[in-house]
Amino acid sequence: MTQTRIAGVIAAVPTPVDSHGDIDGDAFLEHARWCLSNGCDFLNVLGTTGEANSLSAAKRSALMTTAAQGLDGSRLMVGTGTPDLETTVALTRRAFDLGFAAALVLPPYYYKPLEEDGLFAWFAELVRMTAETPIPIYLYNFPQLTGIEFSPALATRLAQAFPERIHGSKDSSGNLAYARELAKIPGFRVFPSSETALADAGRDGYAGCISATVNIDPRSSQHLWHDQENAGLLDHVRSLRQAIAANPLIPAVKHLVGKRTGNAVWNHVLLPQLPITDAKKLEGLGALRIGALVDA
Repeated sequence: MTQTRIAGVIAAVPTPVDSHGDIDGDAFLEHARWCLSNGCDFLNVLGTTGEANSLSAAKRSALMTTAAQGLDGSRLMVGTGTPDLETTVALTRRAFDLGFAAALVLPPYYYKPLEEDGLFAWFAELVRMTAETPIPIYLYNFPQLTGIEFSPALATRLAQAFPERIHGSKDSSGNLAYARELAKIPGFRVFPSSETALADAGRDGYAGCISATVNIDPRSSQHLWHDQENAGLLDHVRSLRQAIAANPLIPAVKHLVGKRTGNAVWNHVLLPQLPITDAKKLEGLGALRIGALVDA
């Protein structure tokens, strides 16, 4: 398997589901293709925005198959992390077999606190058990939800122990000082979770971003990636992100995708998420000007 150099603007894509929680593969592929045609370099499938941890392993595997058959797998990263090692291994092996470019792996987040030696051993076993399906692995740091942070020392230890497999990290902590420390690890590719960080990518060594709000206006983020000193463009990207993130993020992203497509399936979210019903919030989302600065 030829390894793809992942970089640039990456949308953490949502997962469309019907009122019974079944995945709408056609709606998923339409949105994914739109993102790739309108500014995204890669896509992150089945991450937090994709509600992966509200889906069964069988449904996750089915969506992985849909994505791999309908899209260019070399432009796809997929979330395969679960609290148990066996399921994580199975999904990670499946990602390799389907041709995904990388697996994004959460730490085993149920048992806390964890000794770093235990966390290192868990990832070492994941690497060992997927040796015959050696897909690149990115560490998914999201301590607000998992209660676990990959310390820079642990990330360094993993990257040095398994340089052919541990390639980098998505950091959803929002702590850019932490992200900058990770980016100092030789050969370690760091993706903050906000597209506003693209303005500092050259200075701080980020490989790009992986963001939920990129789904709505990927072209502006792509322009910022290539024009990092454009203050007006940064203001536009920041304002749009803040306006979307002022709402429950996953329902807001889905609502806006539904607004673009006219497909009501995007109105559904998986429990424990709830759709946005507040009229003022919906009015505010409806008033957003998407891509106006770039189009001007």
